[in-house]
Amino acid sequence: MKREEIERLRETVGCQAVLENAGFALDVKESTKRAMKYRRGGEIIIVTHAGRGWFDPLSDGKGDVFGLMIALEGCDFFEGCHRIADLSGFQLSNTLWLQGDGGHKSLRSIAEDWADRRAPWPSSATWRYLRWDRSLPAFVIRAAINRNLLREGPYGSMWAAHTDDGGAISGWEGRGPEWRGFATGGSKILFRLGDGRANRLCVTEAAIDAMSLVAIEGMREGTLYLSTGGGWAPATAAALQRLAAAPDTQLVAATDGNSQGDAFADRLRALSEDVGCAWLRLRPPADDWNEVLKEREKEKSERRRGIGGVPHAGPPRQGKLRPAAPALDPADRQFGVPEGVLKD
Repeated sequence: MKREEIERLRETVGCQAVLENAGFALDVKESTKRAMKYRRGGEIIIVTHAGRGWFDPLSDGKGDVFGLMIALEGCDFFEGCHRIADLSGFQLSNTLWLQGDGGHKSLRSIAEDWADRRAPWPSSATWRYLRWDRSLPAFVIRAAINRNLLREGPYGSMWAAHTDDGGAISGWEGRGPEWRGFATGGSKILFRLGDGRANRLCVTEAAIDAMSLVAIEGMREGTLYLSTGGGWAPATAAALQRLAAAPDTQLVAATDGNSQGDAFADRLRALSEDVGCAWLRLRPPADDWNEVLKEREKEKSERRRGIGGVPHAGPPRQGKLRPAAPALDPADRQFGVPEGVLKD
């Protein structure tokens, strides 16, 4: 088939047609004009760019209408084009045009991109985003920085590293005040913060949630806090299987408190059954662990201020004058750190 024919199909057949033909149904309540959610049983596909793009929130799957047909039907590109043509009634020629492959970058290239960025520092845009917008305490931010897991992203965003079993950077989750995504050309494996020899594996859907759970639990001993980056790539599943196969391991599904989080938890339970390790569902009382952390910090702040009145409004206490304690940088205060746990 000719290139012109491929482009014509791309313009005339939307991802919605492919999904509906495959038995998916539109979830009207959870859809917007820019992101239409389609469901088929436990499967979810989000359609974007006015029907020209799609992604699977439960894996790394994404692309255009041709990639969608290939992913759903397990066919090759040539067969996929003919199936899409059948949906439009368009007759294709017999000459195959091969598309360029926009595959993954090399680990070396990803590592170079990572090295070009500076780690966050107190008062930097990324530090302020994590500390104040996301309510992460300074000891958690420093712990991630000390393990080479955080970088300053563009426009005040954060880069949180995904690594392979050897610690090599494979990509990064990008999060900011008005932006989220994953490293272009990178590979989702796992964000890993905590004890590398842990027998308790807490799996979340985002690095922000993994760090929030660290803040809530106080960097619990013997625990490795993980993020899949919202995906379930083959490399992610393989890495989790290797970690969970260690003796006396407990796999904790600390995924979001919604239907998508429950779907992730079911996958983790199936994985635990495959490798024969213990499994636990740790469900956040809010939508995700960062929302739980922010609500706790809000409650602490209200208690400090005094709800419904002015704090310290009573008569002053009498006593001997004492030297004032040295002022603390707000970035150095350890909110939510249990007694006996030292900051990094």
